[in-house]
Formats: sequence, C-alpha cells, structure tokens
Amino acid sequence: MLDRRTLLIGAGAACALKGCGSSVDAVAAPMAKSPTRSARLIAAARRQVGVTVHYDGGYSRIPFPNGDVPRERGVCTDVLIRAYRDAFGLDLQALVNADMRAAFRAYPRNWGLTAPDRNIDHRRVPNLATWLTRRRAALPIPSDPSGWQPGDIFTSRVGRGLPHIGLVTDRVGRRSRLVLHNIGAGAREEDALLQWPITGRFRWDVGRA
Repeated sequence: MLDRRTLLIGAGAACALKGCGSSVDAVAAPMAKSPTRSARLIAAARRQVGVTVHYDGGYSRIPFPNGDVPRERGVCTDVLIRAYRDAFGLDLQALVNADMRAAFRAYPRNWGLTAPDRNIDHRRVPNLATWLTRRRAALPIPSDPSGWQPGDIFTSRVGRGLPHIGLVTDRVGRRSRLVLHNIGAGAREEDALLQWPITGRFRWDVGRA
C-alpha cells in the first residue's frame, strides 16, 4: 500500500489521473426524493472530499472496534470504511475481523500473516473483496458503462497491478459514472471508473450486516 502513492505520483499525476475528467463536467442522475441507502452511502463518502487530503498507506495501530487513522489521511479502502460507518453505523473493522477469525483460510495470504490483524486487515483491498464476496455481494461486471449503478463498489488493478477500490456515484461524467476514491491525493470524485481494468463489482445489502 505504501508504494501506490509513489507509483501514481509518477505514473498518473501527469494529468491528475490521465483522462479521468472532472466532477465539474458531471451532472447528477435522478435519485429518489427520500434518501435511499445508496444515496446515504454516497453522501457519506462525498463528505470526505476536502477532509481526507492525503494518501498514506503506512501501518498504524488503531483502536478496536471503530478504529480509524486521522481523517485527513488514509487509503482507498478508508473511503468505504468511513462511508459505511458514517451512513449506517457499520464497522467494517469489526465485521472483517470477526469473519477472518472464523474463516482465516478463506482470505488471501498475501502478507505472510498467520492470524488476523485488526489494525490493517479491513484496510486491504483483497480482504474487503473477499469479505464482500462471502456476504454474497458480488455482481457481474457490466459489459457497458451504463450498467453501473449508484452505490456499486468496484475493484480494479492500477499502475503495475496494485489493487484499488472505490464507490460508484449518482453523477455521470464523460465516459461513465463518477467514482469516489482515494488513489494518491486524498478523497476525490472523478471520472475514473474505466481508467484501469475492473476486477470486481459489489453491492452490499447492509440489511444483512
């Protein structure tokens, strides 16, 4: 996770995510008058723009449950973690930790761990993707950009194959719906969904949490 900021500053900062467009050119797609779960989630993620202004993938010891690093910094997973916590009071740190303690072998072994680490497990994209899949939240990846819906979660491979995650919003850019994510310069809403190869699509029914 530490390497991504350096990678993206060198490879993607030439146009602040080349071809990613800007939310200035985006328009909001119609949404229900009363906030839906997707609208609440998107609003909670959008409130992080201008607050989380740094990408920092350093390992941190944080409280448990409801632990967090300072809000002015974080990684891509923190956008989702904070959005679900702020919108619904759901703590992905505790939820992922509980599932990893129950089924540790179901999770990737990319980091050489022999037991769950509640400080960092939920902040790793492969772990979140595994947790969402185990919640039956995985959906087919749309063959057309119009198939993405507000509130969808995407995963992708950026740069030299680093895992990335973000939230699809209700605003539409030049190429697709905008996404809320942190890919090197803090939480931003950008036309970056199709910037890199998509590896997964998820929609978590929070009623099953």
